[in-house]
Amino acid sequence: MFSKILIANRGEIACRIIKTCQKLNIKTVAVYSEADHKGRHVKMADEAYLLGAASPRESYLNIDRILEAAKTSGAEAIHPGYGFLSENPVFAARCEEAGVKFIGPNPDIMAKMGDKLRARKLARKAGLPVLPGTDDAVEDTHAVDRAWELGFPLMVKASEGGGGIGIHIIESMDQLLPLVERTRKVSANAFGSTRLFFERYLQGASHIEVQLIGDEQGNLVHLYERDCSMQRRNQKLIEETPAVKLNPQLRQKLCNLALKLARHIGYTNAGTVEFLVSSQGQIYFLEMNTRLQVEHGVTEMITGLDLVELQIRVACGESLPITQDEVKVTGHAIQARVYPEDPDTFMPDIGTITGLHLPTCRNVRVDTALCKGYEVTLHYEPLLAKVMAWGKTRDEAIKRLHKALLAFRLDGVKSNIPLLRDILTDKGFGEATHHTGSLPALVAARTQRQHYPGVNIRMNGNGHEKANRETAAAIGAALALAMQGSQAQSSTTPETAPWRVIARREQTLSRTLGSRGWR
Repeated sequence: MFSKILIANRGEIACRIIKTCQKLNIKTVAVYSEADHKGRHVKMADEAYLLGAASPRESYLNIDRILEAAKTSGAEAIHPGYGFLSENPVFAARCEEAGVKFIGPNPDIMAKMGDKLRARKLARKAGLPVLPGTDDAVEDTHAVDRAWELGFPLMVKASEGGGGIGIHIIESMDQLLPLVERTRKVSANAFGSTRLFFERYLQGASHIEVQLIGDEQGNLVHLYERDCSMQRRNQKLIEETPAVKLNPQLRQKLCNLALKLARHIGYTNAGTVEFLVSSQGQIYFLEMNTRLQVEHGVTEMITGLDLVELQIRVACGESLPITQDEVKVTGHAIQARVYPEDPDTFMPDIGTITGLHLPTCRNVRVDTALCKGYEVTLHYEPLLAKVMAWGKTRDEAIKRLHKALLAFRLDGVKSNIPLLRDILTDKGFGEATHHTGSLPALVAARTQRQHYPGVNIRMNGNGHEKANRETAAAIGAALALAMQGSQAQSSTTPETAPWRVIARREQTLSRTLGSRGWR
């Protein structure tokens, strides 16, 4: 077992990893930026090293400074958490060169699966069904021809993208070139690459992912699936397990496909294979995340396993302590992501946490680094907290999570907690008929109730919201005006901040009321 681990991350995930290290009697090393010098992860760790200024490029993305901290502290391994350098094969290779164990898969596998085009080809070669799409990067000169070949609606995606960033839905030829150009800009800012590809858009599909863990002796198990279909603009909001939409046969097929891909590429450590599942039960490979997932906690709640502990044990050469037959599922778990943003416009908010009360309900878990005085800035991923609840049944878990969100008090910044509560009480969500395109209708209905009680918003057959043109123009103008005010207040924010990129995308959505169903 390692005696000391450096956590190359910040916030709630750094705190989460430190807790497991403390349980295993492993010393921990925190790294931090100037903006995080009072961070909770800094106080929890045994040692802490300053990386640099608040900018991620000068701190949490600074490979040289992180490895220097590892060398100075004597850390034997580095856990990257998620985000930042967690899926960066160059960082993993540099760790190997420095004689420090990277807690994750090897750099070669990370490089293969991090490139979405390569990942599509590998999945197809392994025998997984893949959505129709382009096998090579799409150039502007060929974009129109490729789009006609695939048909609409289709998705344009950043090849090096991740976290839902760098994805746009194109519904007609008129939208094609403007959205391709916009996606290239987003991809360049967020990932340093302009490579894009097309993929058919599967309407009404559910986003289901399978959690895997493998050791360096060739043992590999799945820890079943999670339903992550409740999303806003490809950003997950609610995740749960098991996925009640799946029958036993479909669940087994999904898990077997994930294992098939992982064995084909020789995967080790924790990873997640993501799929789209149609309402008719058709399965399509989406991507593979070669790291710990944000939503790993719900899997821990139903299996009783500590995924971070398994990662550490596998990384130090131990065999998996469980076989597939020993993985048991008990009850249902669900998670809500708390973001500092307006629940109606999705515009990010910044400020100082002046008051905080976290829920302490039975069978509720809150992963967070929040405290009174915490500074919410635009520098980093804006996830404030993950609130999870377990129940004997899905209904019990949902009610428990709703109760926990009612008890969650946060002063100083706006949060999306009111929207999360509305999702949990939505009829479609309660009946598990929701899919990746369901949230806009829920938001539209929420907007109608609060701001436009005289407007009649109705649903069409695909589950997308409809409103008359006058209504769309009025709501769009109001949202755009609110966003312009927020932009003026944060004009000094670096243009490359990850959720600044998302905010710009959301601004376009609000001005036009989106391209998914508003007419």
